[in-house]
Amino acid sequence: MIETRWWWVRHAPVPDGGRIYGQKDLPCDCSDSQVFTAVAAVLPQDAVWVTSHLQRTTQTAAAIIAASNGAHKPEIIPALPEFAEQHLGDWQGMDRVSFRRDRGMHAGSFWFSAADVRAPNGESFVDLVERVSGTIHRLTAEHKGRNIVAVTHGGTIRAAIGVALGLSPDAVHAFTIDNCSVTCLDHIQDSSGKVPDKWRVGAVNHRPWGGIPKASVHA
Repeated sequence: MIETRWWWVRHAPVPDGGRIYGQKDLPCDCSDSQVFTAVAAVLPQDAVWVTSHLQRTTQTAAAIIAASNGAHKPEIIPALPEFAEQHLGDWQGMDRVSFRRDRGMHAGSFWFSAADVRAPNGESFVDLVERVSGTIHRLTAEHKGRNIVAVTHGGTIRAAIGVALGLSPDAVHAFTIDNCSVTCLDHIQDSSGKVPDKWRVGAVNHRPWGGIPKASVHA
């Protein structure tokens, strides 16, 4: 059996002023050393690392690596736009609380809209799943048998969970993915090729620094 383990890490908190940011390229707050030390301690040292092209993921990855005090010397893949958060189009910059209040309850109430609803001048969550899933399959094949640390976004990680569990895009909105949390998804391949590939879930929204998880739809 060939195991390729994905370690998904959501970026650090973004000081967003209470506004929807989606693919707006805002910086994040990497000041909590306790969090980064704890995350660095649970990640493998022999991994391939990848981020999205948005600075909050590259900043978070750099903070984790720095917190390892030299233990992590990763092989880094160039930042990938395919792993960016959902582009929320005209919704980006809107007040988050007012937006959710005005939209009321709907099929995607744990997110900004139902999965198949495309944000004006943006994309739907289904669009995000399509671009993320193809890149997951490609990198799994290219780095077969390795550890892959992917520092990305809440929507991206939910999409990865959907790929692993075969869930619908709307169903994966039920998962909470906190800032800096770790989600482990193992791709299992039969080396003989006689058995279909499988996925195994090791952890979802693991917070190695402790504390009570907070439900979050920030993006």
